[in-house]
This record gives sequence, C-alpha cells and structure tokens, in this order.
Amino acid sequence: MKKIQDFYFKKAKKEGFPARSVYKLKEAQERYGFLSQGQRVLELGAYPGSWTKYSAQLVGGKGRVVAVDLEAMGNLPGNVSFLRADIFEVDPLTLKGILSAFDVVLSDMAPKTSGVKEADHLRSIALAERAFYLAVELLNAGGSFFCKIFQGRDFPGFIKRCKIHFRFVKVVKPKSSRSESVEAFVLCTGFRQ
Repeated sequence: MKKIQDFYFKKAKKEGFPARSVYKLKEAQERYGFLSQGQRVLELGAYPGSWTKYSAQLVGGKGRVVAVDLEAMGNLPGNVSFLRADIFEVDPLTLKGILSAFDVVLSDMAPKTSGVKEADHLRSIALAERAFYLAVELLNAGGSFFCKIFQGRDFPGFIKRCKIHFRFVKVVKPKSSRSESVEAFVLCTGFRQ
C-alpha cells in the first residue's frame, strides 16, 4: 500500500489520529449523525485505531466501543475493548459475550489489494458481506451500519440486501477519499430486527 502524505494525512498526525481514514468517518458523522453519547459500537477492521479513537470520543464515558482486528492495538481509550481476531472466524456469540447488543456497527475493512480490480472487488465484497452479517446478528432495533466497500459488479446487489434490513441506505463518497479510489461507504440506518 502506497503512503501518500497529503493534506488529510498531515491533518491526522497533527490532531493525534494514527491515520487519515478518520476524516471519512468524521465527514459522514457530521452529515448524518449516526454516532452519539452512550452508544455501544462494534468496529470491524479497527487497526490502526483512528476510527476507534474518534468513536470512543463521540460515545463518551457511558458508551463502549468493541474494536476487532487481526493486528494488535495498544493505547486504547478506557471505554474501548479490543478483540484480536479474524473477522471470518469470530462468532457473534463471542461478541455478545462482550456486549449483548450494539447500536452501531462500523467497518473500515479492506482487502490487501493485488492490483487486479475484479479480484480486489470480490475480496472487498466478502469483507462487507461478513460485516453486514454481523450487523444483522448484533444490532439493536433502529441501529446503524457504516461500511467501506469497493465498487464493482456485485456492489448493487449488496445495496439491495442492505435495503431489506434498514429503513435508510445511502452510498457515501467522502471528500477525504482519494478521487482515484474505487472505495465507497454504505450508510444504513433504522435497522429492522
């Protein structure tokens, strides 16, 4: 993965966030307001921790964030629990053992890219589908799901499945996303249990 030290990269370092990705979540939050004080948040693909830190600030001391990733994470805020696990192997019951249900599921997961557009898209879809499955299993009624996904041929089908379970589904392309990137974010709110 190439490192581009652009405006958002520098801004993240200056504001104490490990990665520029925080501004993708922040922009969506400022526009749609799906994170709030006291919520319970499940974050998938949490490393290096920018979304974790930002979410923990928003939910405050009465809220909780459960961060899941293959990579170890340190220096976590007090309202964050970390589970080092492969997302395809983690059982929803394991997550329910940490918190019985969640108000928001976030996924910034992305595959290691190969440069083969179709293969990368299919890997991204697999990650998004797994995040969606966990959201359906773990969200409270009315909950929200915010997920990174690479656009491609299976993207419309994923959106259609989201619309079955959520009242509002919106494709979001944040300004902080690089213009050449095929990544988009799907915001789903109003989970129907």
